[in-house]
Amino acid sequence: MSLLEKGGTAIDAAAGMGFVLHVVEPHLNGPFGDMPALIRLAGEDAPRAVCGQGTAPAGATIAHYHSEGLDLIPGSGLLATVIPGAFGAWMLMLRDHGRLSLREILEPAIHYARHGHPILPRVVDTIAGLGEFFKQEWPTSYATWLPGGSVPVAHSLFTNPALADMWQRLLQEAETKSTREAQIEAARATFYQGFIAESIDDYMKDACVMDAAGGRRRGVLNGQDMANWRAEYDAPLSVDYNGWDVWKCGMWSQGPSLLQSLRILDGMGIGEMDSNGADFVHTVTEVLKLSFADREAYYGDPRQTEIPADILLSKDYATARRALVGQVASLDQRPGRIDGYDAWVDAALARAARQTEAGPGAGAGEPTMAHLTDRRGDTVHIDVIDQWGNMISATPSGGWLQSSPVIPGLGAPLNSRAQMFWLDEGLPTSLAPGRRPRTTLSPSIARLPDGSWLPFGTPGGDQQDQWQLILLLRLVHHEKNLQAAIDAPLFHTGHLQASFYPRAIRRGHLMLEPAFGANVINELQQRGHEIEVSEPWSVGRLTAAKLEPSGLLRAAATPRLMQAYAIGR
Repeated sequence: MSLLEKGGTAIDAAAGMGFVLHVVEPHLNGPFGDMPALIRLAGEDAPRAVCGQGTAPAGATIAHYHSEGLDLIPGSGLLATVIPGAFGAWMLMLRDHGRLSLREILEPAIHYARHGHPILPRVVDTIAGLGEFFKQEWPTSYATWLPGGSVPVAHSLFTNPALADMWQRLLQEAETKSTREAQIEAARATFYQGFIAESIDDYMKDACVMDAAGGRRRGVLNGQDMANWRAEYDAPLSVDYNGWDVWKCGMWSQGPSLLQSLRILDGMGIGEMDSNGADFVHTVTEVLKLSFADREAYYGDPRQTEIPADILLSKDYATARRALVGQVASLDQRPGRIDGYDAWVDAALARAARQTEAGPGAGAGEPTMAHLTDRRGDTVHIDVIDQWGNMISATPSGGWLQSSPVIPGLGAPLNSRAQMFWLDEGLPTSLAPGRRPRTTLSPSIARLPDGSWLPFGTPGGDQQDQWQLILLLRLVHHEKNLQAAIDAPLFHTGHLQASFYPRAIRRGHLMLEPAFGANVINELQQRGHEIEVSEPWSVGRLTAAKLEPSGLLRAAATPRLMQAYAIGR
């Protein structure tokens, strides 16, 4: 709020929050992670996407990874990394749509890194679970997260002086320039071509570290990869649904799966169903299975592969997919078949057939919620609307403390987003230099029939567009109050090819919060779903903000896990 009260825009405030989150929630995101965003500027009719998803390094070839004995990219370690993209995305948006100085943006993060913040119990649990591994395999992480050789005490002040030093030096170099825009561009250059890139390059030349696949391997990222990359604006995709317009990032994200789900659900009578009843849960789950099967067959970087997005989002295609939804839970993977793309579909089915539910290695994957192990990384989400009507929905992630060793002198590790590539040739998600991984990160913006605007989103890996779809359907058809819609019980399915190592599928899986009640849960079980009942209030981490035509602002955040906040003034 302080950045907004200083006259900053929504982008200024979101960036300030993003950098602070690197410090206070390092198990969920970090400075060398990735971040897509949607921004809608005051008076504009549609949002624009910002791609802070870094690409695979020049040395990231399938042949090289095979030579390292890999059939899957590990979920942690140095071969799991792509070019860090989040910082470049923040600098791009700040330069073009911010008002405050870079110092004003970074000072809160520097303060908390230098002087300390009350470390969260979940961060402590993550550190404790990997402490011995850090000591034996990742000594730079051991020195950073277990200073003095001890696990931090929950709620005690925890500092990261190396991270504070990095941001302070970056600021000093940027402030040799005279204008705000020049300083921001100088900071971007320092990150991707200056001492930060040089430190990463120096470390990667010699480091050979243990990864989630159980081997010690060198990475391929270098300083030249970083120097050659820039964040960019991108055209979002959208559909209309029941008078709402909904925007998501492009086919390089999983966002279009929500759009496909809306297309399929249109005309299925979802508005007449009880949104806490078995029919609603079953129907939405079966539709999600279809759209996520298409995600695995067709999604990828459209700059390197021709993706049939127009067909996937068309009403005719949705009609054909809708006919597959029955009264019994499907246990099959059922991507649609589009002429000319049979090889992709066959490959997706073959991958699904060979993946097992093997346990992940150290630091692998991304969890959905507290009911999964705290040793895996996750994500954060930010929605902001400012006094002028500018808004942003951003989902920073990656660079978790458990993803790879801390880079010496920088206080943070690299990301592990490359694990979303496949090591099979000829696919839209095949590992290739310069290609974006098909990320799970998925911010959203919607426009209501009355002209209101709604940025919203959630952390949660493969569950992001599941929980967001449920929220959206409730807002469209059942519940106009943002907080009530977020508080309603949630569910998700694991019946999909997981995006995170070891890429498992849980056939027929359906997790529900117990608030649905025994009758609903029993009926869903009778329909063939493999039911897993979560702990109370433990599924979903949704947030949303709303700007109404009158200028009234509203916001809501989940009470689950006590780490989400809705703040206004």
